[in-house]
Amino acid sequence: MSEIEEPKKKGNGAFVGIIILLLLGLAVMAYFLSAKNKELNKCQNESGMLQADMDGMNKMMSGYVGTMTNDMKTDFSAILETIDALKEEGSINQDSLNVRQQRIEELQEQVKRGKMSAYQLFKARKEIETMKSIMRGYIVQIDSLNTLNLSLTNNLDSTRSVLVNTQGERDNFRDQVEDLDAQVKKGSKLQAYSFRSVGQKQKMNNSMTETTRARNTVQIKSSFTISENPIASAGKKTVYLQITDPDGKVLQASSGNVVDTENGPVAFSDYKDIDYQNQRIDLAIFFKTNGQTLSKGNYKVKVFCQGQLIGSDSFTLK
Repeated sequence: MSEIEEPKKKGNGAFVGIIILLLLGLAVMAYFLSAKNKELNKCQNESGMLQADMDGMNKMMSGYVGTMTNDMKTDFSAILETIDALKEEGSINQDSLNVRQQRIEELQEQVKRGKMSAYQLFKARKEIETMKSIMRGYIVQIDSLNTLNLSLTNNLDSTRSVLVNTQGERDNFRDQVEDLDAQVKKGSKLQAYSFRSVGQKQKMNNSMTETTRARNTVQIKSSFTISENPIASAGKKTVYLQITDPDGKVLQASSGNVVDTENGPVAFSDYKDIDYQNQRIDLAIFFKTNGQTLSKGNYKVKVFCQGQLIGSDSFTLK
């Protein structure tokens, strides 16, 4: 809020006129001095009263905020503008401002009518000075509130900045953890190798022997080795075997043979449970055809464990 602009001093022509009239009056009284002593004394008393008023008005003429002005109309306008600004700011009680606004408007109207004596003008000047002091108090109060609000805003901005930095650090830490998790997951993945997948036929003594003939195959055997992995979790694990025929169809002992993997549900042919203790382990999984007629061609083999593909192989039946 801008300070009320100090009005410029104006000429005191009106009061000069009064002084001239007084001087003329004194000249007339001096002229009749010899015959009108009583009237002279009376005029002297009136002159003293006028002089007292004049002294008050001279004080009134010393400027705004320590240097009063003789332009009361300008002061009225400035105070009313200040009140309007305080109303818009909203921190000061509106009823109090309305009362002071009404009083200033009353004084303003009286001055405009021009029917106030010098003494009344002096008293009005004093009231204006009191009003200015009150306005300054309001302004100091608002400045204090604004300073407090600025401090709170700065603290809030600082807190937000710390929060943003903390969130950024948290996100970075989360990304690092996710990267580490991905690396651990990748490093802990089991690997199957040294595959040997073959068709088998049944001999007269019910024992099994290898065959490359599709029509003779009653069982498919896939043997392989699961690697040693010191960072993989130890314990019971299930290894799933998937055999896909030349037509792209997965051979299944049951249509419900489906397992979830990292790439979605996958049909499997058969499975085997193992006790993995982070050491290399050899195993074989068998799939019985149960009377299914197998097609000639290339068969693909995949092995899954813990939802991951850990190895693959292929073989051909004629």
